[in-house]
Amino acid sequence: MRPPTHILVVNGVKVRQPVFVMGAPHSGADLLGRALKRSPGFHVTMGRAPVARVVYAFARRPSIARSGGAPSVIRDVLAEAWQVVPGACAECTATCREAGGIVGSGPCVGAGTLARFGDAGPDLLYSAPVLLRAFPDARLIQIIRDGRDVVADMLADPTCMAWFKPHMLSEDAEFPNPFLGVSSAGHRGRWNDMAPAGKCALRWRGAVRLSATLRRELPAEQLLTLRYEDMLAAPGEAIDSVSSFLETKISTIALYGTAAPKPGGWRKRLTPADAELVEKVGREELRRLGYR
Repeated sequence: MRPPTHILVVNGVKVRQPVFVMGAPHSGADLLGRALKRSPGFHVTMGRAPVARVVYAFARRPSIARSGGAPSVIRDVLAEAWQVVPGACAECTATCREAGGIVGSGPCVGAGTLARFGDAGPDLLYSAPVLLRAFPDARLIQIIRDGRDVVADMLADPTCMAWFKPHMLSEDAEFPNPFLGVSSAGHRGRWNDMAPAGKCALRWRGAVRLSATLRRELPAEQLLTLRYEDMLAAPGEAIDSVSSFLETKISTIALYGTAAPKPGGWRKRLTPADAELVEKVGREELRRLGYR
């Protein structure tokens, strides 16, 4: 007999079909998160510190994510993040506060208007299996972006680069390690010696492979895949796809006039050597995804 679905109530509202936006770093999850956050009835968090700590723990230690208690842990931390109380937004990241148009301590939504919950925090992709166990009716939206543009943005982001210090693959590290894109302990030395652009490319490649696995395993009604480039080129069409997928109207305004990096910027931002290395590491995935 199938066990009963866990019922989570936040602010007096049952959490049904929560929405999780994910992708490799700097793939555009924040752009779609902004659109959802500004849509009526939605409460979408982005990068709340307690949630991020759990997500990164699961990402770095996949064995923890496979444990029986993992769904309860992520359910509880998300429930706390979704609580609408005075001053709650003071704990949010600058990205989340800006997306919600917050001045002061918030809250960014009214508890009486809530119908749907979600999160578009960094690196949710690595917790996708746990999220699906915690919320069997969850809706996942993954964003795909040209790996060369992703690497260019990662190289300019100190937070991303902090993950590439040698101690991140210490002797007690678990392998395969999708978070850093390293398949076995035998590759630890090569990873340590690799240029930063190569490490970024490995992380993008690992994330893209996880996205491909989700696409093979999940039904169309539970997973939607969007391209970053399409969101910028045709915001209306992208949001129409999201609205149809979520069966509710999503705000398009947040995607228009955005200052997000334009596609192809890597040509000026990456050195020839770095561009060559990224294309070498991600050649198969770039070709499969249609990035020439």
